[in-house]
Amino acid sequence: MPKKSLLEVTDVHQSFVERRHQFPGMELVIREFSFHQLNANLLWPGTFAFAEWLVQHHSWIEGRRCLELGSGTGALAIFLKKSFNLDITTSDYDDQEIEENIAHNCQANGIKPVLPHVKHSWGETFPSAEPDWDLIIASDILLYVKQYPNLIKSLSFLLKSYKSKDDKAIPSVGNDQSSGMCMGLAVPAFLMSWRRRIGKEDESLFFTGCENAGLEVKHIGSRVYCIKPRENMVSTTGSIDD
Repeated sequence: MPKKSLLEVTDVHQSFVERRHQFPGMELVIREFSFHQLNANLLWPGTFAFAEWLVQHHSWIEGRRCLELGSGTGALAIFLKKSFNLDITTSDYDDQEIEENIAHNCQANGIKPVLPHVKHSWGETFPSAEPDWDLIIASDILLYVKQYPNLIKSLSFLLKSYKSKDDKAIPSVGNDQSSGMCMGLAVPAFLMSWRRRIGKEDESLFFTGCENAGLEVKHIGSRVYCIKPRENMVSTTGSIDD
């Protein structure tokens, strides 16, 4: 677990704790809720492991337009913006306190203007009818089994309704013969890191649910999963076939 130091901060309406977290190549000061009813208060171990993995595979994400699900404090998105100038949007429950805290953390770490943010509770109508994020990321979001159907519903919409707003080239997808891993990512794609331990049955519920929704799931190493629409459902431009 990366080293962190603690700074106590008290707000008039909300109690916070500021921690200095060590990410690859930098330290971030992240304000966290002492308690939040929607569990958006802390950084989980998967955030740091995923950050390390993304640094090692930075060529897969550079130049992409990215949406993070379950951003919480916004720490991972802030790290990716500072490291790679990634075009990234945060998202979490439809909750004003979460949005304001992410904005605070952006400013505290020199991200100005703050990162764009989408308030979205999984399973509800997404604010954009034609999402144009070609990469979706998340870490440690499988805690609540009852939310799996809602998460899969939102994820399916984002992947299957993707509409590119420019003519940028789609990264090629192939195989690295030495490692057997996928080289590059499909457009669109969802990258998820999962480090918190849950039962195998619960874990399989999510992946089976994704497959039943017409999504393809692949473990690409270090408990990072790539989820994308099945090839026969998405055209080469990333739009949905009729």
